Amino acid sequence: MDGTFELLPPFYTDYGQNIRVIKEVFINQGCTFMDRGGITIEDHVLIAPKVNLVTTNHPITPSQRRSTLSHPIVIKKGAWIGIGATILPGITVGENSIVTAGAVVTKDVAANTIVGGMPAKVIRTIEE
Repeated sequence: MDGTFELLPPFYTDYGQNIRVIKEVFINQGCTFMDRGGITIEDHVLIAPKVNLVTTNHPITPSQRRSTLSHPIVIKKGAWIGIGATILPGITVGENSIVTAGAVVTKDVAANTIVGGMPAKVIRTIEE
């Protein structure tokens, strides 16, 4: 971990070995990262309290439901994930994007975009 990384406990993870954090990342308290599928958090990312990054899900087919499928989550440079947001398996949150408080992200988030709601939808784009 880079010396600029900050994490406020408590922090929960199922493995902990599949989380890659770059520079100047801040993770606030009470977050849960289910990282079997891999989580990458790039530079200057802010993660608010109680955020859930979940890389594992179950198949839809009832006969296969006890098995699991894992897909990576990538949080790109400069993103801000709001309090209580949940990001599901296989999602990429684009550079400088904002995921609002309580959002459930089920699709990739484009760069410079604000998303919110359940499921998360585009609210607006961000201009410098």
